[in-house]
Amino acid sequence: MGGMSPVHWLIVLAVVLLIFGTKKLRNIGSDMGAAVKGFKDGVKDGDAAKAEAQDATQQVHVAQSTQTQTAKDPNTVDVSSKEVR
Repeated sequence: MGGMSPVHWLIVLAVVLLIFGTKKLRNIGSDMGAAVKGFKDGVKDGDAAKAEAQDATQQVHVAQSTQTQTAKDPNTVDVSSKEVR
């Protein structure tokens, strides 16, 4: 009682084919395929942008660690860490 049997699905399919026709359904299918492909390409572009951002972040961390190593040199004076008494 609650579910639709295969016969009901065949009737629904026949009604849809009569209303829309096979040409419109084919166009809808190709449009949906193009939309899904565009979505996948967008996701890949987003992943590429995320990877570039991570690379840039790693470069910043490398630059910061290089600056920290330079500050450990006894001949280097770090003005911001000197305290005036």
